[in-house]
Amino acid sequence: MHISLIREQRGVNALEGFADQDKREKPRGTPGEFARKANPVSWPPAEKGLQPAETHLDLARHRSVGQFVAIGLSLAIASFSIFILVRAFSAVSLSALRQAIAATSAEQIVAAALYTALSYLALTGYDGLALRQLKARVPYKTTSVGSFTSFAISFTLGFPLITAGTVRYWIYSQEGLTASKVASLTVIAGVTYWFGSIFVLGAGLAFHASAISAINRVYPFLNMLLGSLILGAVLAYLVWVTIRRRQVSLMGFHLELPGLSLSLGQITLGVIDQCAAAATLYVLLPNHELLDYFAFAATYVFACILGVASNAPGGIGVFEAAMLKAVPVTSGEALLASLVLFRVIYYLVPFLFALAFLGAHEGFHRWTSLREAMRRNEEEAVLEDEINPLRKWYRDVWRSKR
Repeated sequence: MHISLIREQRGVNALEGFADQDKREKPRGTPGEFARKANPVSWPPAEKGLQPAETHLDLARHRSVGQFVAIGLSLAIASFSIFILVRAFSAVSLSALRQAIAATSAEQIVAAALYTALSYLALTGYDGLALRQLKARVPYKTTSVGSFTSFAISFTLGFPLITAGTVRYWIYSQEGLTASKVASLTVIAGVTYWFGSIFVLGAGLAFHASAISAINRVYPFLNMLLGSLILGAVLAYLVWVTIRRRQVSLMGFHLELPGLSLSLGQITLGVIDQCAAAATLYVLLPNHELLDYFAFAATYVFACILGVASNAPGGIGVFEAAMLKAVPVTSGEALLASLVLFRVIYYLVPFLFALAFLGAHEGFHRWTSLREAMRRNEEEAVLEDEINPLRKWYRDVWRSKR
C-alpha cells in the first residue's frame, strides 16, 4: 500500500514537471495566435445530428438493398427468358432445325465471319483508347492480343471484370502496367462498349421508330421520343466532359473521364463494333424482307443489354429468348438455326482462337526470357574472361587437353 502511494506521488510529480517544462518551452506569440483554435474536421462530412459512423452504416444499408434489387432483377430476367426458350423449343422440330442449319449458304457463313473480324478489330481500339487515356505506352501487337483475348473469353464465360481483367493483367503486366491501371483499363473499355450500345439503341429508336414499333408494339412517336432522349443524354455528356476535366467513382475506381476527342472515339468504335456484331447475325437470317437492318441493330443491342443485365455468361438464353420474341420470321426453326450459328461464329470460334493466342503468347514470352537469360550468361562469361585471363586459358587450353 505504501509503495503504491509513493508510485502515484512520483507519477504526479513527473506530470507536473512535464507541464512546467512545456510552459517554459512554449514559444511566445501574439494573443491572437493563442486565441485561435482549429475548426473540427470530419471526413466524410456528417450531417447535423448524424455521426460519421451512422452515415457509413446507412450507406452500407443502401448498397445492400441495391444489390438485392439487382440480383432480383437478374433472376427475373433469367426466369422469364427460360420460360420463353422452353416454349420456343417445345414447338421446334429437331429435324427441321438441322435442315435450317444445313440450308445456310457458304456466302452467309463467310459474310458472318468477316463481320465478326470487323467487330473484334474495333474491340482492339477499346484498349487503345483506354491506354491513351491512362497515358500508358504499349505496342499495338500487345494491345491487340490483350483486347481480343480478354473480350473473347469474357463474352463466353461472363463476369467481364474478373475474366477480362485477369487476362489483361496476365498480358499487360509484362509491359510494366500495374494492377490498378489494368483494372482502370478494363472499366474504361467497358464504358466504351456501353457508349456504342446506347448510341445505336437511341439512333434506331429515333430514326427507325416505325420499323421498331412493329417489334415492340409501341407508338412510333414514343419510340422517337425515347430515342431522342437517349441521343440528347449522349450529347449532354459530350458537352459536360468538354467544359473541363471530370473525375468519377465507378465500381470503386476513381477515374478521370476522357475529353471530347477520346469520347467521340469511344462512341465511334462502339458503334462500329455493335453494328458489325448485329450484321453478323443479320446475314445469317433466312430472309431480310420482314426486318430493316437498322431496326434489327437496335433490337440486337436491346437483347444484348438484357443479356448483360441477367449476368448470364455471354447472355446465353436471355439473348436468344429476346431475339425469338422480337424478330419477325416465318419459321422458328430458321431463326433458331441462325442464332446457333451466330453463337458458334461470334462466340465459340473467337474463344478457341483466344485460348490459342494466349498459349502462343505465353510460349513466346518464355522463349524470349530464356534467350535473354542465355545472352546475359554469355556476356557475363566474356566479361569474366576479360577480367581474369587465367580462367580463359584454363577453359581453352587445360580443359581441352584433358
